[in-house]
Amino acid sequence: MNPVTEALDKIFERDLLKLEEEIKLYPSEESLWKISGEIKNSGGNLCLHLCGNLQYFIGAILGGTDYRRNRELEFAAKDIPKKELILEIQKTKKTVKVTLEKIDVYLLEQEYPIQVFAYSMTTTFFLIHLASHLNYHLGQVNYHRRLL
Repeated sequence: MNPVTEALDKIFERDLLKLEEEIKLYPSEESLWKISGEIKNSGGNLCLHLCGNLQYFIGAILGGTDYRRNRELEFAAKDIPKKELILEIQKTKKTVKVTLEKIDVYLLEQEYPIQVFAYSMTTTFFLIHLASHLNYHLGQVNYHRRLL
């Protein structure tokens, strides 16, 4: 692994482990899926969204996996047991690690293979974006768990 992907691997590993811990800390299966007032995304849905996001943008696009994303379902699914969410997090960790191990410096400097935003970006830029996206929603999961 090169220094950039090694650093990103550590960040993704750290934050996906924290996501797994957060999911385990929910007091009940029901609390994982609770929404209230202005809180429209449950901890369970945020977990599904993060796993889908990383498995698609890192696993499928950069790693060539056969993962098919259903973003709408990430937010519509309900009542998936904790143990299934944890398995999905573990699968995501493995996909991210295996993919990052294969990425070389040349690919990092290239434009990310698909257009995600209204502007082009390097693969390095987008991987940093994905890490910050994970961290942003991880904070929401933590707050959701403690608030509700």
